[in-house]
Amino acid sequence: MGGCGTSIDGWEFDKTEARTLVLIGCAGDGKSSTGNSIVGRNVFRSMPHSAGVTSTCEHQRTNLPNDQILHVIDTPGLFDFSAAPEVVRNEFLRCVDLAEDGIHAVLLVLSIRNRFSKEQLAAVQSFQEFFGGKISDYMIVVFTGGDDLEDHDVTLDDYLGSDCPEPLKETLAMCENRVVLFDNKTQNQIKRAEQLRELLFKVNLVVEENDGMPYTNNLFKKFKEGAMNFHDQKANVEQDIKELKDQMQRSHEEQFSRITEMVESKLEEKMQRLEKQLKMDHAARVAAEQKAKKDQKKSKNENRKLNDLLESSMVLDKAFSFLLCLCVFVLIYWFLK
Repeated sequence: MGGCGTSIDGWEFDKTEARTLVLIGCAGDGKSSTGNSIVGRNVFRSMPHSAGVTSTCEHQRTNLPNDQILHVIDTPGLFDFSAAPEVVRNEFLRCVDLAEDGIHAVLLVLSIRNRFSKEQLAAVQSFQEFFGGKISDYMIVVFTGGDDLEDHDVTLDDYLGSDCPEPLKETLAMCENRVVLFDNKTQNQIKRAEQLRELLFKVNLVVEENDGMPYTNNLFKKFKEGAMNFHDQKANVEQDIKELKDQMQRSHEEQFSRITEMVESKLEEKMQRLEKQLKMDHAARVAAEQKAKKDQKKSKNENRKLNDLLESSMVLDKAFSFLLCLCVFVLIYWFLK
């Protein structure tokens, strides 16, 4: 590899050597048009379409006037609803494979015509998570629609400084505020060359900040293995937590069972005492009723006897009175005689 450069871990870095750029973004934000502006010819399909035009990764190469080679890879939209998430993910993996010498910069294409949403931020974060956190070190935000800003005499700094949505602020911070403005409609070759020059300057900064090391498939595998280890460890922790919860649940159930048995035993004992007391009370009540019946019967017998004696006494009284009268009558008769 020729030119003046520095050697880092046996990998020679030179500002005029080949660069590989990967375009990502939402359908309709101008990824393919930006790719055509970078390459300098219409090689990527670009047209207004609600569902997006790019359905698979496309690779194009161009030679710049300074003999630098640019490899540009266009990818399906992050929000390509017409394809399953696995298909989009596999296409991103394919773009890593297409970058034989690694990816020097990831160009996140956003349109100033569309307000950046939380959903788009989530898509970017998912992309970052999938490819490893370090992928953000390679990201540059390319805003399309520079002609609109120019028509309104507004600079990119003005646009970002006035009412900038919070999700966009987070995305720019993730990319360390590396931004470039593109006008993909301009026919002014000087303007096209200037915006490409500014982009390549940012690309070279990204390369230098990453010690000249592009994002490679091996690096992706390394991050993926780390992510898998993390997920494995997370799964193990979750399993341990589940087992601990199960153990606590079993312990709770055992304690609850013991408490239930103890309460049931106490209740059973109390019920037996109450039942015994009720039986005793019932027996006492029956005995009292029987005694009362006997006393009542005895009282009736005694009353009957008293009545009999009374009646007998009255008969005797009558008999005595009759005899007395008879005696008196006899005495009177005897005296008179």
